[in-house]
Amino acid sequence: MLILVTYDVSTETAAGRRRLRRVAKVCESMGQRVQKSVFECQVNEMQFEQLERTLLAEIDETEDNLRLYRISEPAQLRVKQYGVFRSVDFDGPLMV
Repeated sequence: MLILVTYDVSTETAAGRRRLRRVAKVCESMGQRVQKSVFECQVNEMQFEQLERTLLAEIDETEDNLRLYRISEPAQLRVKQYGVFRSVDFDGPLMV
């Protein structure tokens, strides 16, 4: 399944800046950054639950915001892209 992870971590303190770096690293390990605090991740149900648990352990729910969206429409209708960024086609051939 394709999921969209968005977050807003308070960076007013040093602890907040550390949380921001940790949240970004977790997201980078599971998907691709499409904007500064937005990631697309292609995961199965078990990976989704693990990602959710890991991110919830990193954020401070009294100061930060985390949103996880499951994208369920057919692939060609899910995402419209405009501009120079082109995302990785997870289902296409792998070229190195």
